[in-house]
Amino acid sequence: MISIKNVKYSYETATVLRDVSFQVKKGEKVVILGVNGSGKSTLLKVLNGLIFPSEGEYLYKGERITEKKLKDKAFNKKFRKEVVLLFQSPDSMLFNPTVYDEIAFGLRQLGEDKKVIDEKVRYWADKIGIYRHLDKPPFNLSGGEKQKVCLASLLVLEPELMLLDEPTSNLDPRSTGWFIDFLYELDKTVITTTHNLGLAVEMGERGIVLSENHTVIYDGCLKGFLKDRDKLIEANLVHIHKHRHGKVEHSHYHTHLFFD
Repeated sequence: MISIKNVKYSYETATVLRDVSFQVKKGEKVVILGVNGSGKSTLLKVLNGLIFPSEGEYLYKGERITEKKLKDKAFNKKFRKEVVLLFQSPDSMLFNPTVYDEIAFGLRQLGEDKKVIDEKVRYWADKIGIYRHLDKPPFNLSGGEKQKVCLASLLVLEPELMLLDEPTSNLDPRSTGWFIDFLYELDKTVITTTHNLGLAVEMGERGIVLSENHTVIYDGCLKGFLKDRDKLIEANLVHIHKHRHGKVEHSHYHTHLFFD
């Protein structure tokens, strides 16, 4: 479904992706790991066609995604329906007066029939558990509820590829548990970014790891990566600090296992 070949991307003088290559098959659930600033969010924007590589190429279903290609209205409409991005902060996605309008927005832009829109909005609102909020302003909801509204606004398009940028960063433990279960049952190709090793293995079996040098240093089984101390250190996903047990002091590595 996806092929990334030797992709490079720079913001002015700073390179944030360097010689990145990988492929993703239809139906895979892939987790992109890396510390903040390693290029995870930038990579998702490339995959969503919001920005374009300065070098290398990105192919979606065999079609090279370029700025020129997305100016083709028919192709752009198809691509925007099939490939969707959930931003890390739900507030950056919400702008409609009600939850109903927020979920319906994408379908309205695609010119869907009003009856079809209404059926799909209500279906996904019920499926995700925000039906009772349909007439409310999304800005007044909790962080977890806002994230659900954003998720529903993407799922209503019936996409084929979902790109999720740190999707649990604004969720409490209960909502995080709900999200992990929902993601597990979702019959879609999903690429999720995170720097939380504790949650990564719950989001997919395959991990693609970006280093602080913005290159791919690992692509394979996530459980295998978590056992590779050298790779964990290279990715800066472990830290070392001292412990004191009575009069005995020693140091050892700790993984960045924390919950958002």
